[in-house]
Amino acid sequence: MKRIRKGDQVIVIAGKSKGRKGTVTRVTADGRVYVENVNVVKRHTKANPQANQPGGIVEREAAIDASNVMLLNPKTQKGDKVGFKTIKNDAGVEHKVRVYRSTGEVIDIV
Repeated sequence: MKRIRKGDQVIVIAGKSKGRKGTVTRVTADGRVYVENVNVVKRHTKANPQANQPGGIVEREAAIDASNVMLLNPKTQKGDKVGFKTIKNDAGVEHKVRVYRSTGEVIDIV
């Protein structure tokens, strides 16, 4: 199971963007994440008239390894480790959920 998912609020804990917060826009299969307005790089692109695409210098987000971000706990406004638990509902059905390790508070159902 993935500890970081698309749409999660995260804080960067390592690298040149350390300390910046943002929302995860994409998660790749090899364990890298794209965070909104974090790790922005300049890319020199060539014009493509057939696709009606102008050339120039384009800024876009680059991938960050998932180990360099932590899920942001909204109560403490700090990064928090993520764990997994199984809980039973009233009907006796078990669900796997993500929880904050520090408080044990449920984040969402997996």
